[in-house]
Amino acid sequence: MPDPVWQKSSFSGDDASRDCVEVAAAPGRERLLLRESDEPATVLLTTPASMRALLGAFKTPSCD
Repeated sequence: MPDPVWQKSSFSGDDASRDCVEVAAAPGRERLLLRESDEPATVLLTTPASMRALLGAFKTPSCD
């Protein structure tokens, strides 16, 4: 089984030394893998629908 191809957030810029969140397609592509670049052995497994919901929640303005 091939290793996942990790992609980092565009907000991290080109500096390879910066820690960031990375995402990769899981084998079969029905799931997504998430990890923090400074802890690459800790990987979360999620679905594309859950990831969309999470990103949508981040984009929703809060009422403070």
